[in-house]
Amino acid sequence: MKIKKTYSYALWSAIYLTILAVAIATISYLFIEKNLGIGPVLICILVLFVISFTIIQYRAEHFIYRRLKKIYEDVSILDVNDLRRESVTTDIDKLSKRMQTYVEGKGLEIKSLTERDSFRRDFLGNVAHELKTPLFTVQGYILTLLEGAMDDKNIRLKYLERANKGVERLVAVTKDLDMIAKLETDGLKLNMEVFNVLEIIQNVFDLVEMKAKKRNIILKFDRIYDFPVFVVGDIEKIEQVLINLLVNSVKYGKPNGTTIVAVDDYKSKKFLIRVIDNGEGIKPLHVPRLFERFYRADQSRSREQGGSGLGLSIVKHIVEAHNQTIFLKSVFSKGSEFSFTMEKAT
Repeated sequence: MKIKKTYSYALWSAIYLTILAVAIATISYLFIEKNLGIGPVLICILVLFVISFTIIQYRAEHFIYRRLKKIYEDVSILDVNDLRRESVTTDIDKLSKRMQTYVEGKGLEIKSLTERDSFRRDFLGNVAHELKTPLFTVQGYILTLLEGAMDDKNIRLKYLERANKGVERLVAVTKDLDMIAKLETDGLKLNMEVFNVLEIIQNVFDLVEMKAKKRNIILKFDRIYDFPVFVVGDIEKIEQVLINLLVNSVKYGKPNGTTIVAVDDYKSKKFLIRVIDNGEGIKPLHVPRLFERFYRADQSRSREQGGSGLGLSIVKHIVEAHNQTIFLKSVFSKGSEFSFTMEKAT
C-alpha cells in the first residue's frame, strides 16, 4: 500500500532529526562525563536548533516544490519552466497569492485568445455575408437574362444596371477589405506633409455634393474662415477619412437636413475636425461597437443604403495611424458628431 505523501515527508524528517538528536546527546554525555561544564551542552543545544531549523525548512521547501512541479506538469496551461525553486516558500499565504496572480494572468490570456477566435469567426461570417448578397443578386439577374429575358430590351437594360450595382458593391467591399488587411498587417505608410485642411474639406464637399442633393441635405462649414488652417498629415488618407464620414452623414441623415464641418482649436498643438449632422442619431447601446468591422447599428436600413460596413473601421485605423484620436457623440433621433484630431503645422 502506498504511504501518504505527507506521512513520508514526516517520517524522513523524524528520522533525520532523531539521528541528529542521538548524535548531539552522545556528544553532550561525553562532555558531561569529562566534567567540562554546562557551556558545551548549551552549544550542542544551539547547534541542534540551527541544524533542525535548516533541515525542516529545506525539506518543507523541497516537498512543496515537488508537489507544485507535479501540478505544473499535469496542468497543460502551466509551464514548468515558469516555476523557480527559489520562489517556493513555506509561507502558504504568499505562495497562494503568487499562484493566484499566475492563474489570473493565464486566465486573461485564455480570455484574449477566446475573444480573438470569436472575432475571427464573426469576421469570416460577415465577409461571407457581405460578398454573398451582391453575388447572388448579380447571379440572379444574369440567369434571368440568359433564360430569355434579354430579348426584351427594357428588361435587359434594367437588369444589367442592377447587376452592375451588385458588381460595384462587390468592388467596394473588396477594396475596403484589402485596405483593412494592409492596415492590420503591414501597417499604414503615411506621406506626411503640411496642407490646408479647409481646402481638402471643400474638395470632399464637391465629391459628395451629388449624393447630398439626392436627399436634399446641405453641406457647409460652421463659419467663414478668413485664413487657411494648416495641419500635418497624409492628404489622401485624411481625404478618405472625410469622405467616409460625410458619406455616412448623408446616407443616414434625415432628408432636408444639414451636415456641418467645423475646425476648432484642440489643446495647444492640435485641431479638432468635427462632422456634425442633425440626422437620426445612434442608440447608446451601439456607440461602443460602431467602429468595429461590419458592425451596423441598423441592419435592415444599412443593407438598403449599401456600403461595405468597413468605412468607420477604416476611418479609425487611419486616424490612429496618425497618432491622433477619433471621438463620437450622438443623441438618438437628434443627430451625431464624429470628430478627430489633427496636428497643427508649425
